[in-house]
Amino acid sequence: MTTQQSTSHPGRSGRVVVGVDGSPGARTALGWALVVAARTGAPLELVSAYPVDFYWVDPFLLDTGRLDAIRADTEERVRGLLEEVRRDPAVTAVAGTAELAADVVVAGGAPLEHLVARAEGADLLVVGSRGRGGVRSTMLGSVALHCVAHGPCPVVVVHPGTVEPPPRVVVGVDDSPMSRAALSRAAEEASRLGTRLEVVAAYQPEAYWSDLYAVTAPPASETEEQARTRVAAFVAEVLGTDADADVHVVSGAPAEALVQRADGAALLVVGSRSRSRVAGMVLGSVALHCAVHAPCPVMVVHPDPASRAAADAVPVVAAVPDPA
Repeated sequence: MTTQQSTSHPGRSGRVVVGVDGSPGARTALGWALVVAARTGAPLELVSAYPVDFYWVDPFLLDTGRLDAIRADTEERVRGLLEEVRRDPAVTAVAGTAELAADVVVAGGAPLEHLVARAEGADLLVVGSRGRGGVRSTMLGSVALHCVAHGPCPVVVVHPGTVEPPPRVVVGVDDSPMSRAALSRAAEEASRLGTRLEVVAAYQPEAYWSDLYAVTAPPASETEEQARTRVAAFVAEVLGTDADADVHVVSGAPAEALVQRADGAALLVVGSRSRSRVAGMVLGSVALHCAVHAPCPVMVVHPDPASRAAADAVPVVAAVPDPA
């Protein structure tokens, strides 16, 4: 099925939406999405966009038939890419990828707007880390960044060279409501893939400029033992006391710790924002750092609208130090 104009899509349980534009990054993202959709039995939807701004400024292009030709050519290229990726050995090794039904949606305009609109009600939105229009020096393209920040569902950023996942799902937690959502989704993904779940939390010992600070004010940081106790209780509360998860508590900046632990993982899962957030911020620094620098696909989990509204109503306590 081909849709000529992008509209908000009714919610369909399990739907996987992937953005394609002919770039190497989009090809890798499509391969990852095919594998995930085949393994979970989810319907797959490929979304691609073509530019239309020039239509309004060039009299030669006032013939709408020319736009129809561009739309048809774009659709043909998307379908060709789909069949090409289906033949990739890393994709064909997964049962069901050859037979998986896929819808193609081709729309005129900015791709980031259409991707976010089509992802409404979806289970996943998958994008490459950079598209055709990315500046060579950037590590995360504008489309990927927009989707990670504004996606209405979990967004997976697939970095080059990652199609067939090795057996491990890593999730970062900090006991915030958004971290709770990330942990639940990570456990679900690990179960789907039949892989180990690794829960990572970071704590940072307070570094004082002067020893007098430690005397005049109580330390705001926690010890490793305290962090371990807190994380274990958090995991048990969210996943149950019999949850099968490896818990790692590390000292240092959360963003850097997560990127290091994600080396060789199938997926790194993080919440869109952490405990210490600036009011109005749509993407936390930890999520952004992971989306840019992680050596594996990164899933950024957004809270549901009700949780998001509740979180925005809670004032930020500036006295609690947290680098995220």
